[in-house]
Amino acid sequence: METSSQQNVIAQGTKIIGDVISSGPFRIDGSIEGNVKTTGKVVVGKTGAIKGTLHGENADFEGRFSGKLILSGTLSLKSTAQIDGEVQVNKLAVEPGANFNAICSMKGAVKPLSHESAKRQEPIKEERPA
Repeated sequence: METSSQQNVIAQGTKIIGDVISSGPFRIDGSIEGNVKTTGKVVVGKTGAIKGTLHGENADFEGRFSGKLILSGTLSLKSTAQIDGEVQVNKLAVEPGANFNAICSMKGAVKPLSHESAKRQEPIKEERPA
């Protein structure tokens, strides 16, 4: 699948009901009710809204989202963002003032615990008189 360099724009006052699939980036200032799937970046402006499922790589929100959001990259929430639902991301950036009411799981790489800290926590031996 080739990635499109042209940005798809859903203008303010436009409402789409149904599924949207694209390989290019999106700017949403209108509203979408349904599923959005893209390999490009999604930018939701202050007047933008998505109600449904969003699958993508990266997303910047100034507007509203309600549903299930699954990103392989970064979710960036500006101070005017309103997020409700379930979120799965690799990285999360939240500005003060953003409303983030979601069950969130981060699917990034887990760093292993060092063996040195485990060695320091040896069990205490109790001595009992004979």
